[in-house]
Amino acid sequence: MRFLTLALMVAVWLAPPLAADQRQSFLDLARQGWNYRLRTTMVGRDMSIPVQINGRSLAGASLCLVGERPDSLSLETLTAFRGLIFEIFGKPLTMRYAGAQARMCGTGRTVMLRLFSGVPPHRDLSDDLNWLSDAHDLGLPGHRSYFATGPAMGQTFFGRRGQGTHIMVKQASTAHLTALERIFYRSILIEELFQSFTFGMDILMFDTGKPFQSKLQEVPMDLRRFRWESVDFMRGMVRTNPTGLCAFDVLMLYAVARAPMAETTDPAFLGYIEGAYDTLLKDAGATLADPRYAAIMAPSCERAPD
Repeated sequence: MRFLTLALMVAVWLAPPLAADQRQSFLDLARQGWNYRLRTTMVGRDMSIPVQINGRSLAGASLCLVGERPDSLSLETLTAFRGLIFEIFGKPLTMRYAGAQARMCGTGRTVMLRLFSGVPPHRDLSDDLNWLSDAHDLGLPGHRSYFATGPAMGQTFFGRRGQGTHIMVKQASTAHLTALERIFYRSILIEELFQSFTFGMDILMFDTGKPFQSKLQEVPMDLRRFRWESVDFMRGMVRTNPTGLCAFDVLMLYAVARAPMAETTDPAFLGYIEGAYDTLLKDAGATLADPRYAAIMAPSCERAPD
């Protein structure tokens, strides 16, 4: 997920000869990533609680950090992402560190981000989700245990007293990082933030010969036998999708921020994107070229180097 600030690169993908093919492929990606219905839910959740996917529901929310304080790489990524959200949605994404416990975040419009290094904090994850369920009346099964299944996880739950978003991401346990480690830790944080703030779904990509067009795209890969801190695991993870936000992803941030309909899973959302495509693409290009956001961008949707 790494970033080049070369305006020349941005100009290449904005060039008129590419516009027709790119337009259709972007619309197809938007359909795959946003035109969905939630078909499954956590076992035991109260199904009488309504679910409404509104991509702007987190605009103006606050980011509450728990667990470890962000290291320099996480902080750089968070700073760039917060700036991007403010630029596009017009509302600041405030951030504070609340300490070790989820309850210190309070019950306002808050996205909880738990950072950790070393072993997965399964008990802390369980405490976080059980507290969120109580605070927002999410209807989750009564005080059960949850387990981290990967180094980065993001979930939004809908309750009778509002929604709760929980992100948990692993950060480095040392300050001296290799190039691969920097790419890996930054990449997984960017992905969880982007999906949480747009409600875009993973887009499985089985043709490994095709170039990436979105951070949402993901090449399926079984890495269960590797430790999360191993070179093999990190190398495998960074090859499953782009190294940062692509042109399409920034375009979709603008689309989510500006669309007149409330629910971004509404088929009419795709019609809005098609009608406003040229303006959205132009604004996305300018944002991609802005050096303030270089830490989280991949203008050509580049893969991590081998």
